[in-house]
Amino acid sequence: MIWLSLIGFLVSGLCAAFIIRALKGRRTPHYDDAKPQRFHIGEVPRMGGVALLLGLCVSWALGVVQTQAGDPGSLRLGNWAFFWIFAVLPAALGGIVEDMTQRMPIRYRLALTLLSGVLAVWLLDLNIPRLGMTWIDAWLVQAPWIGMAIVLLAITGLPHAFNIIDGYNGLAGMVALIISLALAHVCLQVNDRSLGSLIICLAAVTGGFLVWNYPRGMLFAGDGGAYIWGVVIAMVSISLVQRNPDVSPWFPVLLLIYPIWETLFSIYRKLARGVSPGMADALHFHQLIYRRLVIGVFHDDESRRMLMRNNRTSPYLWAFTMLTVVPAVLFWNKTWVLMAFCGLFVVSYVVAYLCIVRFKVPNWMKL
Repeated sequence: MIWLSLIGFLVSGLCAAFIIRALKGRRTPHYDDAKPQRFHIGEVPRMGGVALLLGLCVSWALGVVQTQAGDPGSLRLGNWAFFWIFAVLPAALGGIVEDMTQRMPIRYRLALTLLSGVLAVWLLDLNIPRLGMTWIDAWLVQAPWIGMAIVLLAITGLPHAFNIIDGYNGLAGMVALIISLALAHVCLQVNDRSLGSLIICLAAVTGGFLVWNYPRGMLFAGDGGAYIWGVVIAMVSISLVQRNPDVSPWFPVLLLIYPIWETLFSIYRKLARGVSPGMADALHFHQLIYRRLVIGVFHDDESRRMLMRNNRTSPYLWAFTMLTVVPAVLFWNKTWVLMAFCGLFVVSYVVAYLCIVRFKVPNWMKL
């Protein structure tokens, strides 16, 4: 797996460098300065999804070739890995087109992520066989279409959840990297080396992208990158639970509770204000941390001040993510413990959000 991840890292990093070089001095599709989710100055390419997709496809394909050559690294990747690529492509390409044009309506991008979910159910036979609660699990056995509907919801929604938290240099990328490594750890714990190989490749290509994304923000993941992270992580999470009875279905829920709850809370918050859930705003948790906590002052140009404040925002959310990843990895086979931590996170998130909104933030949290 080491050499495969190294290749994925290099392909992604070199492709990202080429994109930055090719677009240097050229005007990228205009990202309106008035958009509330914009927290950078200047024209930065939003084509990181291309680097991620290329690195992922190359590393997965080479893993299949190695397996067919005798599998000296015990990757256990068959031709079925190409079905994973086919399933990822609709969402990834839809996001990349949006990054190139800034003109693809959200309903089309939702349709393409849904298409990725349909392909995953059809080509990979993904399903949710259990939820860790006896009476619900009985329903899933009697009506497997319910599990398929959950799969479609997860694969359709998680890419957009990653897109929501993709607001600052290194934020979504590092969250995706941390979650991917946690998934890989549990895959190896249950000896599911094929899934482990797939998700380690995602971690590697994400690392190659982060070289250029953090701290300087020379390249953004864009919708394409967020959709790739969301689709692949959702597919691996579902497949891990489906193939390994020892893994609690609440393990990936706790692992992903930050982007999931950020999305659900955002929908609730907008509906409560009478605003469409699809309307962008600047009231997400990471945006409030930027505005209320990251208050360092730099006595030079505006661009540098914004860049430095941008860089200081992401570590807060990395730490926030670790609060869920650590217990998820420690208790990956204990359903009720994982459920309790999910509830604890929801309460902690709401309390922290309200404290920040009301300016009741302890001084030790401020930089």
